[in-house]
Amino acid sequence: MDKESQNVVITDVKIPFMSMVGFIIKTTLAAIPAIIILGAIMVGLSFGINILIEMFDLQEMFSFMQQ
Repeated sequence: MDKESQNVVITDVKIPFMSMVGFIIKTTLAAIPAIIILGAIMVGLSFGINILIEMFDLQEMFSFMQQ
C-alpha cells in the first residue's frame, strides 16, 4: 500500500430537505436524555462536594459563596 497522502476536496453534498429535517429532529430528541443525565451528574457532584464541605467543617473557606 502506498504511503503517500492524497488531498480530497468535497464540492457538494446532496441531501433531501426532509431527510435533513428528520436528522435534526432525531439528534434533538437524542440530546434530551443526554442533558438529563449530565444534569443528574452535576447535581450529584454538587451534593457530594457539599457533603465533604460539611464533613470537614470547611464553611469558612467558602464563606464568599454565602452572601
